[in-house]
Amino acid sequence: MSAGTRVLVLNAGSSSVKYQLIEMLDGSRLASGLVERIGETNGRLVHTQRGGLQRESLQAFPDHDAALKSVAEELAADGVGLDSPELAAIGHRVVHGGLRFTAPTMVTDEVLAEIRRLIPVAPLHNPANITGLEVARALRPDLPQVAVFDTAFHATMPEHAARYAIDKAVADEHRVRRYGFHGTSHQYVSRATAALLGKDPAELNVIVLHLGNGASVSAVAGGVCVETSMGLTPLEGLVMGTRSGDVDPGVVFHLHRVGGLTIDQIDDLLNRRSGLLGLCGDNDMREIMRRSDEGDADARLAFDTYIHRLRKYIGGYYAVLGRVDAIAFTAGVGENAAPVRAAATAGLEQLGISVDAELNSVRSGEARVISPEYSRVTVAVVPTDEELEIAQQTFALVHAAG
Repeated sequence: MSAGTRVLVLNAGSSSVKYQLIEMLDGSRLASGLVERIGETNGRLVHTQRGGLQRESLQAFPDHDAALKSVAEELAADGVGLDSPELAAIGHRVVHGGLRFTAPTMVTDEVLAEIRRLIPVAPLHNPANITGLEVARALRPDLPQVAVFDTAFHATMPEHAARYAIDKAVADEHRVRRYGFHGTSHQYVSRATAALLGKDPAELNVIVLHLGNGASVSAVAGGVCVETSMGLTPLEGLVMGTRSGDVDPGVVFHLHRVGGLTIDQIDDLLNRRSGLLGLCGDNDMREIMRRSDEGDADARLAFDTYIHRLRKYIGGYYAVLGRVDAIAFTAGVGENAAPVRAAATAGLEQLGISVDAELNSVRSGEARVISPEYSRVTVAVVPTDEELEIAQQTFALVHAAG
């Protein structure tokens, strides 16, 4: 077992790599950064040192190998390189773990092969995650590499919540079921909500609202996920920045048969040209709220549709849980858009849900309660920290394996 106390967290996307180097003794960030536009001529690396000083490098990164080598050089320049004895492990975000990977997993050739077999159910994400894993293993073959899966936290959903009502044999053959995503965020926030309230997670039932450009809801009973809004893919559920969320499956057949769209065109429509963007031409909630306040009808429709879907899920998950102790808003929109929080909870007083206007208007990077003292359900804003969650799971696994 490594005596190191630091974990490098890598999130490899199709054309980007995000990273954070975390000191596990206190959770502090020793360095962080982003490489973007990998494979293009106008690549960019922004590296942030401890203390906030930034360095920017504009150059071509032909592939992930070149990008990660540049990340290693930036870290080495700060004296915290990949060869540092303080580095205990590298933790990787992997989007889809299927049914097999329901906990953080030490990466081996066999594990990589299984993640590769899951590409058909995560064609946009798992290939890039695999590339990051392969390059990092090549750079430090002696160092523990841990995969932390977005789907893992939701693996506790009961079978009746995870199943689609289609032919069981067909579903099983093609791995069609509800997996859920944003799991590291939902896990972190549900636990952080309990800490905010001074409770053991096992005592609380929490609805977590992860509202960013991608958005999802989870119902967490006693620290265990029992339902979530995303399904086989991240397309199901809430109205999102560019994704439609729930639609009648017949829409796909109609657009193909009557509209003449190909399957790939429909895929592009529902994933990249729908949601808020499809309704009003914007996927930035700040701009949508500004336009709506100025009387823009399309922006108002987009906002109202977004809120309507969100309220449906809050009510539905209240019914799933039976008792709700807390509702936690998190991620970019959830943490920063007070009007979204106010609208999503308005009129739910009969369910014991209400928001204090003054508390809701406060801007802060800290976890905080925004419901009045008399509210039966605590409503809170709880900043997410997926990187810290990945680092903690990685560090715990490496020490347990030690």
